[in-house]
Amino acid sequence: MATIKSFEDLDIWKNSHDLGKDIFNLCETNFKIQKDFSFKDQIKRATLSVSNNIAEGFEYSNNRQFYRFLAIAKASCGEVRNCLLFLISINYSEEKEVEALILKTRILSGQIGNFMKYLNKLNKESKT
Repeated sequence: MATIKSFEDLDIWKNSHDLGKDIFNLCETNFKIQKDFSFKDQIKRATLSVSNNIAEGFEYSNNRQFYRFLAIAKASCGEVRNCLLFLISINYSEEKEVEALILKTRILSGQIGNFMKYLNKLNKESKT
């Protein structure tokens, strides 16, 4: 198994980074989002929060702190998904335009949750 030396080695960070690029691209290509500066700012901040919290938590080099930051990243991933669903409900986007992004948020949220379970298991094992 490869050793994780930096947050850039983590699949969850890579996937969150890719999601961020996709969201930023959506904000530049969807005319309705382009004009709604507060919504565009909100979804961009939420998507950056996912990868930023994974990176920041990793840099603590402490599993308990990392777990806490992963919880924030997972919550931000939910916020991004909510924004995408809201786009559909206010007719800023067709479901077809964002369905792949919604799926990415669901998958990423599960991956972060699984990594949190792994860290929790390590914490319990280190106490015994």
